Amino acid sequence: MRGVVMYAPGDVRVEEREDPRIIDQTDAVIRITATCICGSDLWPYRGAEPVDHQHMGHEYVGVVEEIGSEVTTLTVGDFVVGSFVISDNTCEICRSGYQSKCVHAEFVSVTIGTQAERARIPYADGTLVVTPGQPDADLIPSLLAASDVLGTGWFAAVAAEVGPGKTVAVVGDGAVGLMGILAAKQLGAERIIAMSRHADRQALAREYGATDIVEERGDEGVARIKELTNGYGAHSVIEAVGTQESMEQAIRAVRPGGHVGYVGVAHDVQLSGEELFFAEIHLHGGPAPVRRFLPDLIQLIWDRKIDPGKVFDLTLPLEDAAEGYRAMDERRATKVLLTL
Repeated sequence: MRGVVMYAPGDVRVEEREDPRIIDQTDAVIRITATCICGSDLWPYRGAEPVDHQHMGHEYVGVVEEIGSEVTTLTVGDFVVGSFVISDNTCEICRSGYQSKCVHAEFVSVTIGTQAERARIPYADGTLVVTPGQPDADLIPSLLAASDVLGTGWFAAVAAEVGPGKTVAVVGDGAVGLMGILAAKQLGAERIIAMSRHADRQALAREYGATDIVEERGDEGVARIKELTNGYGAHSVIEAVGTQESMEQAIRAVRPGGHVGYVGVAHDVQLSGEELFFAEIHLHGGPAPVRRFLPDLIQLIWDRKIDPGKVFDLTLPLEDAAEGYRAMDERRATKVLLTL
């Protein structure tokens, strides 16, 4: 089969890879219908994480082609959406809603790589969710978004305790930040402040529910949010970047007693214990337990109540994956969908 391999920073190739097969009887093999490039894929692409001939990709939808003898919830021919973290969905941690920390958790990007024509999915019953039927083509981008960025943005909003009557600030205008805005709107936020300097992303943010745009960053951005909230700060802040500046901005933009939901993959982030002690805020986040939200998100998409697929602003064939990485790295695209 054909699949994406990152040889080294900036060196992305599409080449022949070994066809997946059933190894454990809890496995399924799926034919991938659509996959995409994640903002987190840019960390190794830019040299911020080590990479050496890594199979890339962790967002995927597709059709079940083969199942192990112990798989009970799937049949060959089902259309499925999968989480970016493998989970059995039955252990105590999964049952508490944190499937991304399952006792069998493994990151799809590390062990499998779904920017490819096919993939073996371990613990298929716990990781894959069947759609209500075969989706129309126009639903596939949105279902693909549910595999990671939508679920991650949704978790960030839940972790930040977004709800009716609250003001929410979103730090980061990439795909996850935009999905956090969508989630905040669906969860009833009264006011949603998007922090963005890019006109195209600002437009989509407003379409998803943003009521205000703040272009300032750092201390100036914090001051602007305080100005918009009578000096208090936001009730809820979504942090969707993962840098020192973005985390400090999130922590300082939330009011005392407020909540920060952080889902940006942290790189060299150092938090001041003294600042946190006197801030009196709540921090909650990490790798999103997307599997917790998948059934509800799939239904919202199926019923056409949300359209997260608009976050994809460039579609390319799998063979052009290298151009997709360049486009996202150069900010010519927010998120790239790869077709097969």
